[in-house]
Amino acid sequence: MKQSLSVTDNRTGEQYTLPIESGTIRAMDLRKIKVSDDDFGLISYDPAFMNTASCRSKITFIDGDAGILRYRGYPIEQLAEKSSYLEVAYLILHGELPDKPQLEDWKWHITHHTFIHENIKKFMDGFHHDAHPMGMLVGTIGALSTFYPDAKSIHDAESRQKQIYRLIGKVPTIAAFAYRHSTGVPYAYPVNDLSYAGNFLNMMFKMTEVKYQPNTVLERALDVLFILHADHEQNCSTNAMRSIGSSQADPFSAVAGAAAALYGPLHGGANEEVLRMLREIGSKQKVPEYIKRVKSGEFRLMGFGHRVYKNYDPRARIIKRVADEVFESTGKNPLLDIALELERIALEDDYFVSRKLYPNVDFYSGIIYQAMRFPEEMFPVLFAIPRTSGWIAQWQEMLLDPEQKIARPRQIYEGHSQRDFVPMERR
Repeated sequence: MKQSLSVTDNRTGEQYTLPIESGTIRAMDLRKIKVSDDDFGLISYDPAFMNTASCRSKITFIDGDAGILRYRGYPIEQLAEKSSYLEVAYLILHGELPDKPQLEDWKWHITHHTFIHENIKKFMDGFHHDAHPMGMLVGTIGALSTFYPDAKSIHDAESRQKQIYRLIGKVPTIAAFAYRHSTGVPYAYPVNDLSYAGNFLNMMFKMTEVKYQPNTVLERALDVLFILHADHEQNCSTNAMRSIGSSQADPFSAVAGAAAALYGPLHGGANEEVLRMLREIGSKQKVPEYIKRVKSGEFRLMGFGHRVYKNYDPRARIIKRVADEVFESTGKNPLLDIALELERIALEDDYFVSRKLYPNVDFYSGIIYQAMRFPEEMFPVLFAIPRTSGWIAQWQEMLLDPEQKIARPRQIYEGHSQRDFVPMERR
């Protein structure tokens, strides 16, 4: 059998043949390998899922060595250039690009779910004035499950579709309201004749003008950034979404959990760390000295390297082009010169090239967001808005996969085998 793996257990001398399918072996096949009849069987140890596939998926393809990212087979470069975020969200969730009537219907349903219940607004008013917008987003999305109890009908396709409309429509509203709550200005309600990105900019920045007109360059730039962040295979927050969803929790609770995972600085806060680093460097002239300190092991170079990509992150190439367009409209961010010099030196230095440490999506996105007047605490929120469509697509795929069960990893127990209880007076 060519598509198989032969294993010899040196403990017993027994030989086993494990089938190979799609370049993988099933972990449960390892259970056949035992030293005795009462042995539980062999299990694999893989902290952080470094080399373990937890699901089959048709949504996102990544070839990290070649620097390839595709949604449903479509290269990210083509989608970023020719598509819109809502069109890409439809593709991710439905598997195919929509025709014109399908796209119009899709947009209409999402647009008409952008408003949030007034009691949700009251709920948000309860947060302290200096509450982090991402914390407010996580809490409020979780609270949505109490406003929409029908969301518990996760096996009803019609109900699932309604929650998809609600989540994609309402998350930008909650995100913008969280920002305005933290700045103490009145909430700006959705405007349904604006684009998805344009409406978000309206809810963020509208002040006294009767009708907010978004800057078209910034509107398009934000839409492209949303496309780039829509999904990224089985990352930390997606894994959280699938894991929570596997318990058959409602999608609002699962998205809140995924957003909480994104809240961590190693996931959704990486572009904020890049800005801190660039400010710490201070000037283009100080880049060589900073690089020297990185190579000596004093600290990491933020925005370089990726768990998956061992080549230039394809999203970083696109963002770099978007940055040029944004800065032409807003004026150049002073940190850009430092970033460009840092990238130039690092890409010419064998220390970084040999370790395959190339710029990732976070390296330029923070600089763009800052130029667009988004405060740094909003950066993970800006990540969560587009990733919502990816999370829901992964959640729905998991629900419809007959092989999926409630997530329950194994462990290697290293504690005491058994001890007798010791009374207080003898401790």
